Order: sequence, then structure tokens, then C-alpha cells
Amino acid sequence: MSDAADRLTEVRAKIADAATRAQRRADDICLIAVSKTHDAAAIRPLIAAGQRHFGENRVQEAAAKWPELRAETPDIVLHLIGQLQSNKAEEAVALFDSIHSVDRSSLVQALAKASEKAGKQPQLFVQVNIGDEDQKGGCAVADLPALLTEAKNAGLTIDGLMAIPPADIEPAPFFALLDELAERNSLPERSMGMSGDYETAVMLGATHARVGTALFGVRG
Repeated sequence: MSDAADRLTEVRAKIADAATRAQRRADDICLIAVSKTHDAAAIRPLIAAGQRHFGENRVQEAAAKWPELRAETPDIVLHLIGQLQSNKAEEAVALFDSIHSVDRSSLVQALAKASEKAGKQPQLFVQVNIGDEDQKGGCAVADLPALLTEAKNAGLTIDGLMAIPPADIEPAPFFALLDELAERNSLPERSMGMSGDYETAVMLGATHARVGTALFGVRG
């Protein structure tokens, strides 16, 4: 418990410091604890320390562990941060409060159909392939306006953009580009920054930081 609480306190302090340097309010940044591959026993200490927003990569994994944890702590907010198959859209809409990986036309249509059927829509982010990497999900920067228009026409509300910069390259220019794209498209939310670079992301406009290792510790 104390280790989890200490790590959470440290990350929150670093977010607050970065926000202050950027003349922002720390309360405006949502810290998402990336709990993918961690079991309930590893997650509970962070919940006990006050963390409420958690991120998962896969619908199936989240469905296996979160119903029990949410029954214990009903105010948990669950974010899907990994790629989503269109045929899992209905399950994702039922399980998650926020989906950060909308990236193609077929998924927009599947989410619109699932949201209408469920009578509710999660908070949605369009994932942008900010570094134009073949192996990464996300829509191309050039395709973003068309995808946003399609989502709007399908009855979906897109709240923001999400990106994962290329590894081993200075992330700041990519964060700055995502911030600019969100601004250009009048989107208030920016999901960017992970354990190694969340402070930079906060200074460049992140509203949601997805932090795993810095909160859960390095695996032995």
C-alpha cells in the first residue's frame, strides 16, 4: 500500500510541477493509471491510495477483472487506450467510460451503432498516427478532418485526440503537433504522455496522461 501511495504522490507532484511551469492548473490534468497486464491485487493498492482513472489495452482483459473491482469501488473511471476491433465495439461501449483509440471509418460506424443501441456514448478520442509509423494504429494526420466529420455525421461526439510519439525520439514536437491539431479542430482534450515523458506532455497541453510503470513499478 505505502509503495503504491508513494508512487502516486510522486507522479501527481511531478504533474503539478509541470502544470505550474506551463501556467496551467494541475486539476485540469487527468492521470490515467495504465493497469494493463496487472491483476486486481496489484491494482487495489492504487485504488486505496485514491486513484480512480485506469487504462486498459484490451476489452477481454478488462472484462475479466474490472466488474469485481468496480463493484468494490463504484466511482472508478475506465479508459480503453489500446486498439479496438470493430466487432468489439458493443462490448467496449458497455464496459468503458472513455475510448482513446478511434482511428478509422469502420470503427466510427461500429461505435455509433453500439452507442445508439446502449443509449449512451463513452468519451471518445481519435488516435492520430502522429509519427506516420506503419506499425502503429491511428489515423493519418491528413485523414483527421474527414474522420472527425464522419464521426459527427454518425452522431458521435469526439472530445479530443490521442497520440503515442515514436520511441527513442524527442517527444516534444509530436506533443506540440497533437496540441495544434486539437486546437485547429476545436477539440478540448489531448491524451498524450506516458511514464517516460508525461511531464513534457503536460507542459505541452496534455489533459490526460497515461502512466503505467511509474505507478505500478518495474516488473521483476
